Amino acid sequence: MADRQILRLPALEVRQGSRRIYCFAVDGKRLHEFAAVSRIRRDGKDQLQGYQRPEVASHIRAIQRYLESENPMLPNALVLAFDSRVRFEAGVTSHEVGYSVPGELVVPMDETLEDDQKPAWVVDGQQRSAAIRDADIGEFPVAAVGFIADNDAEQRAQFILVNNTKPLPKGLIHELLPDTNAHLPPAYARRQLPAALMTRLNGTFNGPFYRIIATPTSPNGYIKDNSILRMIEHSLYQGALYQYRDPMDGAGDIDQMLAHLNAYWDLVREMFPEAWSLPPRLSRLTHGVGIQAMGFIMDHLTEDLPPRQIAGAVNDALKRIEVGAAWTGGAWKFGANEARKWNSFQNTPNDVRLLTEGLLYLIKQEALF
Repeated sequence: MADRQILRLPALEVRQGSRRIYCFAVDGKRLHEFAAVSRIRRDGKDQLQGYQRPEVASHIRAIQRYLESENPMLPNALVLAFDSRVRFEAGVTSHEVGYSVPGELVVPMDETLEDDQKPAWVVDGQQRSAAIRDADIGEFPVAAVGFIADNDAEQRAQFILVNNTKPLPKGLIHELLPDTNAHLPPAYARRQLPAALMTRLNGTFNGPFYRIIATPTSPNGYIKDNSILRMIEHSLYQGALYQYRDPMDGAGDIDQMLAHLNAYWDLVREMFPEAWSLPPRLSRLTHGVGIQAMGFIMDHLTEDLPPRQIAGAVNDALKRIEVGAAWTGGAWKFGANEARKWNSFQNTPNDVRLLTEGLLYLIKQEALF
C-alpha cells in the first residue's frame, strides 16, 4: 500500500560485548516518519508511559534559526531506540573486522501509525530532531546511533544512562527510576525504591499525597519530590520503614511500606488540614523542612510498629504538636527562651534538625487540653 514502505539505511553494526549498536545517517526531515519522541506521561491506570522530557520551545527555536543560517552543522549523533520490527542485514565486505560489520538497517514505515506505534524512539536529541522538523530547509542529513531494545524498561534505562552526564531534570529521573530494570549508577540505584514508593504515594486515590507531589506527570503538585524522597530514603535505611526491608538484598515489601506511610501521613493531614492544603511558601508543613522533620517524627513514633497500630501511637503526639504548631503563622515556642518565626525555618540540615528537636520537645510536654 502507498502508506507503507521500507526504508533501508546503510549502517555499521558495532559489537560491544553481547550488545549491538548501529551507526548510520538519515535525513532529519524523514526522522519523524518512523521515530517518535516518547514524552513522559501516565495513562488512565496511572502506569508510566514514555520517558522523554517535554520539548523546550526556546531551545528548539534557537537550533532552528541556526539550521536556517548559512553552512550549519550538527556533528553530534542522535540516539534512537528501535523495537524488534527493525532488523540489520549484513553486507558483503572484503575487510574483516571482528567488532564491526557493514550492512543495512531495514526500517518499516507506515504513515497511518500513531507516535506510540512507530518502530523507533528518540532517546537523545529531542530538541535537534524537532528543530530539523520545523526548519525551513529541504533536507538535513544527521548522524545517528541506534540500538534494538527488548522493551520499554530497557529504553528508559538507556535514556537515563545516555543522559547521565547531562543536566537532566531530577524530577524526570525520579519518575523513571521505578520502571527501570537495568544496572544503574549507585546514586540512582539507592533512590530506586524511594522513587517507587513516592510514585505509589502520588497515585494513591484519596491518600494524603494524592497528586500533590510535584513530578513531570503531576505538574500541579506543590510538595517537592526531593523532600519526599529524602524523607522516605532516611526511613528506609535508618527509620520506621527499615522493618519492611530484606537485609540480604535490600528489597522491600512495598505494599507494607506504602500502608505505613499512608497511615501516618493521613493522620498528619487530618490534624493539620489547612497547613496540608497550602504550598510551601505559605506552609512550613508542606515545605521541605516540615516534610523531613515530620518524617523523623514518624520514625521516632512508629519504628517497629505495623500500620494498624500507628494511629494509637501517633494521635496523642500530634495533638501535642498542634498546641504549639506554627505551620502557617505566628511563632514556634520551644522552651521558655526559644522562639522562631513560623517561616524562618529553611530546608537546610541544621533547620531540619532544630525543627525535629522542637517537635520532640512539644511531644514530651504534658497535654494542655
